[in-house]
Amino acid sequence: MPTRRGRGEGGLHWDEHRQRWIASVSLGFTPAGKRIVKRGSGKTKTEARAKLKEVLRDQDDGLAIAPNDYTVAQAVEDWLAYGLHGRSETTVATNRILARIHVIPDMGARRLRDLSAEDVDRWLARKAQTLSTRTLQGIHSVLNRSVKRAMARDKVKRNVVALCSVPQGKAGRPSKALTMVQADAVLRAVESTRLRGYVVLSMLTGARTEELRALRWDHVDLAGRPDVVPPVPAHVAVWRSVRAGGDTKTRKSRRTLALPQRCVEALHAQRSQQERDRLTAGPRWVETGLVFTSKVGTPLDPAHVRRDFRIAIATADGVDPAEWTPRELRHSFVSLLSDNGVPLEEISRLVGHSSTAVTELVYRKQIRPVLQSGATAMDLIFGSQ
Repeated sequence: MPTRRGRGEGGLHWDEHRQRWIASVSLGFTPAGKRIVKRGSGKTKTEARAKLKEVLRDQDDGLAIAPNDYTVAQAVEDWLAYGLHGRSETTVATNRILARIHVIPDMGARRLRDLSAEDVDRWLARKAQTLSTRTLQGIHSVLNRSVKRAMARDKVKRNVVALCSVPQGKAGRPSKALTMVQADAVLRAVESTRLRGYVVLSMLTGARTEELRALRWDHVDLAGRPDVVPPVPAHVAVWRSVRAGGDTKTRKSRRTLALPQRCVEALHAQRSQQERDRLTAGPRWVETGLVFTSKVGTPLDPAHVRRDFRIAIATADGVDPAEWTPRELRHSFVSLLSDNGVPLEEISRLVGHSSTAVTELVYRKQIRPVLQSGATAMDLIFGSQ
């Protein structure tokens, strides 16, 4: 009487078409009642049985549904398709770009179960020669979250990416600020451009570029209340941002800022420009209530703002448009205040930071921390030789 095959031996037969031995094993049934059969193939019976034992080890480890040829690229594409729900359009687009430029071309062909920590370490070290630390963190995050999702769905035993640290990348472009002469040249250059209000408000109030793009007219008061005590100056309420959820970056970023007279004039001009745009656009005009819009009323795209900013400052003396971005107007605001003796605590409140430590960290190159009170006091006490 023939003996019954033991568990894990499965079936073994010669496939004439493939010219290989095929080992097969039944792993039960799917919820729909379909039999789950896994196969291993090899040039010899021993090789086929070894492949079959590998499948059974996966079964014991809870990886019954993991295909042998499931790749890193498939894991990343799955995460891009289903793992980014609820994120902003910018976040989704950024992760897709990082995945399709850096992760999939370099690591995508690797079988997920064969991916090792050494593979990831070597990949990140190679990328560190050309990418900034921030970009390295981004591509590590994409791969890490993709493999983590695959592990949660029984595609792989563990997430080796989580075991790898991000190396130091190339130094990014250092932040910088306009000098007083350069700032004055920029303000004069944008005087007759569509971006005048945007540039003036950014440089003279320190508002973030994402806050200005979300600024609404119902948060702007160009008259104030000079008749009350104490008088209320013209002001803007910086309460919104184009970030996901529409709120400012932090709770303390919600602030109401008094407007310098130059800002008031620029915003009056902006309102007149928008009225002309509305008449020109006619039925194509989209009413959003935003202060800064396109010629048809739609929200501004950050790439278009950067492009228009460089065009607007092209005639500014001593300023190379290719070297500056709208975000550095906020750096210039901090630098100019610091140069003129405004205390760090006041600068921190104006830019909407939670503490002066944040301001010192982010704008350490723009702050001029020359502490003079001690020297002044000692001169008064001891005099000079």
